[in-house]
Amino acid sequence: MVEINITNEQDKTRLDRVLENTFAEHTRSNLKKLIDSGNVLVNGNRQKAGYLVRIGDRVTVDFPPVVLDNIEAQDIPLDIVYQDDDLLVVNKPRGMTVHPAATCKSGTLVNALLYQIKQLSSVNGEYRPGIVHRLDKDTTGLMLVAKNDFSHNNLASQIKQKSCVREYIALLTGVLPRDEGEIVTNIGRDPHNRQRMAVLPSTKGKQAITHYWVLKRYSHYTLVRFRLGTGRTHQIRVHAKYMGHPVVGDPVYNGNRDKFGLSGQLLHSAYIEFTQPHTLERLHFEAPLPKDFEQTLHKLD
Repeated sequence: MVEINITNEQDKTRLDRVLENTFAEHTRSNLKKLIDSGNVLVNGNRQKAGYLVRIGDRVTVDFPPVVLDNIEAQDIPLDIVYQDDDLLVVNKPRGMTVHPAATCKSGTLVNALLYQIKQLSSVNGEYRPGIVHRLDKDTTGLMLVAKNDFSHNNLASQIKQKSCVREYIALLTGVLPRDEGEIVTNIGRDPHNRQRMAVLPSTKGKQAITHYWVLKRYSHYTLVRFRLGTGRTHQIRVHAKYMGHPVVGDPVYNGNRDKFGLSGQLLHSAYIEFTQPHTLERLHFEAPLPKDFEQTLHKLD
């Protein structure tokens, strides 16, 4: 169960809008179903979607478990960069979904993990065992996977407290004028297209912070390194579009502007640094750019 305490900024906002801004990963229709079914309470009472919340209201949301068939353990090759008794660092390929959902029940990272790893954390439930954080299906690179609940909670806390460093490399459309910068906005579900995320006014969504450094400029493109200050859904992709320089190959935020025949965005989780939960050793790992990313850069050179 998740609890929301209504603040000044949310005063006199519709209940369904508060949920949409808080849970951007959920669709509007799913959130309305939760309200209608009594899974959302205001001060312990059921309310309609149009109820106007007030300062001090306590909103509780009970998300029922997703009903899926039993998850199949599948013999899918994994690029395991590091492994110990507590965790794994996996280099995820392009095209692999992280965990099963109603529309994708096989071929995911979780299916592969269940086949290769004997024990995974249970913090995120039956359908996301071991998954501490996610990457988009067509984003490549390093991910943390926890083998036990202690390590999962510890790693999740490091991410929340920003002591876990996550850096990405992306090829952006156009030439960035500044060598480095920081993007600070609020991000939430796009009100015009619920399948996308968007930069929203400061009273909506959640704060998203992204730092960037230019690695190389080409005549019509820029190679950029990003460091996450927060971890919102599609954060780098949305911030790149917000700057006016969307990620090359991004089918959602860059339209049909891909000239390289790519199967997804050129966004790669290249570096991760964190503290091992039990030994307290500071660990860091890097993953080389995937082949199609490298080939695109060679074409530009």
